[in-house]
Amino acid sequence: MISREELEKLNSYFEEKEPIEILKWGIEKFHPKITLACSLQAEDLVILDMLSKIVKRPKVFIIDTGRLHQETYDLIEQITSKYDVDLSIYFPDYKEVEEMVKKYGINLFYKSIELRKLCCEIRKVRPLKRALEGMDAWITGLRREQNFTRSKIRKIEIDEINGGIVKLNPLADWVYEQVWDYIKKNNVPYNKLYDKGYKSIGCVPCTRPVKPWEHPRAGRWWWEQSGDKECGLHYREVK
Repeated sequence: MISREELEKLNSYFEEKEPIEILKWGIEKFHPKITLACSLQAEDLVILDMLSKIVKRPKVFIIDTGRLHQETYDLIEQITSKYDVDLSIYFPDYKEVEEMVKKYGINLFYKSIELRKLCCEIRKVRPLKRALEGMDAWITGLRREQNFTRSKIRKIEIDEINGGIVKLNPLADWVYEQVWDYIKKNNVPYNKLYDKGYKSIGCVPCTRPVKPWEHPRAGRWWWEQSGDKECGLHYREVK
């Protein structure tokens, strides 16, 4: 759909542009086969708010791992009340979950990085594959500042892992303060766990609040002393 040469030109053009300009381009080029991956992080709600201003009933999907916080479910109710979205919620295959739990235990992720990544694979990555079926492009809230594994992301990418579709990261160059300035100025709903010290929110047993001086990703899989602190949804080789 997009050649490597065109990709370079697009990234050069959009690097200094506002996120909404990238979203407008994406909608114009790919709608209706473009969807927002809404993990219900602050960044995704910013993008959802922007999308609601440029297209009717934007396609949005949420992956419910089965172990989310109640505050996260409350937020889903809020956004469906505030925004007119074409929302799909994807769940992991119950047979795969049952088999995994029977073999490794209900809290297998505490036992090793390998088992934690297996849990993420079954509860997140495989549902993502289903969510992206038939899509030509998807949108994420990834920012370069979030983690060293994300420091080189581009605003427009070719997602080789997911069939070569286009992946848009319109907030790639935003910093934390910009995200929250937008939320406050535009009255965007957000997960109330942020008010309790969380800075990155995932599943209940795998997420905790962080101290003001800690890295935002320190609250994810905090028992792991090393590693990339990624679940596999946005895998990329760091060079």
